Amino acid sequence: MTHVEQESAPQTPPAIADPAPLGLAAFALTTFLLSVKNAGWTDGTDAWLGYALAYGGLVQILAGMWEFRNRNVFCSTAFSSYGGFYLGLGLYVVLFAGEATPAQEADDLGWIFLAFAIFNTYMMLWATQVNQAVLAVFVALEATEIILFIGNFSTSETTIKIGGYLGVLTAVCAWYASAAGVINGMTGHVFLGVGKPLRALTSRTGPYSH
Repeated sequence: MTHVEQESAPQTPPAIADPAPLGLAAFALTTFLLSVKNAGWTDGTDAWLGYALAYGGLVQILAGMWEFRNRNVFCSTAFSSYGGFYLGLGLYVVLFAGEATPAQEADDLGWIFLAFAIFNTYMMLWATQVNQAVLAVFVALEATEIILFIGNFSTSETTIKIGGYLGVLTAVCAWYASAAGVINGMTGHVFLGVGKPLRALTSRTGPYSH
């Protein structure tokens, strides 16, 4: 091919940076703040609320939209959905919780966590095809949501506290997966391992398997 032909040939646009570490970080921090509140570790107010709207909500949704650009159906679904979860939870607290009785609010939260536990169940199953670090996030999150909807339906403070402890574990798992994505992307090799998919359904290697 001549020099002129090379200049006139269509150029492939560069791939965007991986948005998954950002989405995981936004999810982790907001989950941590909400969970320490549920666990009773903080005497403050609702510090998680602003971050549910901005970081865990808006930023995580943006990460999900960028994953559509990467044609990553799993991450686009996960980040967009949990970004919507935090945005919706924050709006519920701001717009409706103040007018509800404690029993009504607990019932509302119970149904919210139940609905997302259902969604999380099949996402947890499909996370087996991503890597073990991401799978750990969804397993811990599944336990968190199940305990929280049980705790809210039964209005059990002890059960909700246990859900808070599990939420902190979920946040730690998500932070690790985020940190691995950042450093592995920066160095171009595996610095922090994330593990392989448990069992590949196809011969194609997933975008986050190592």
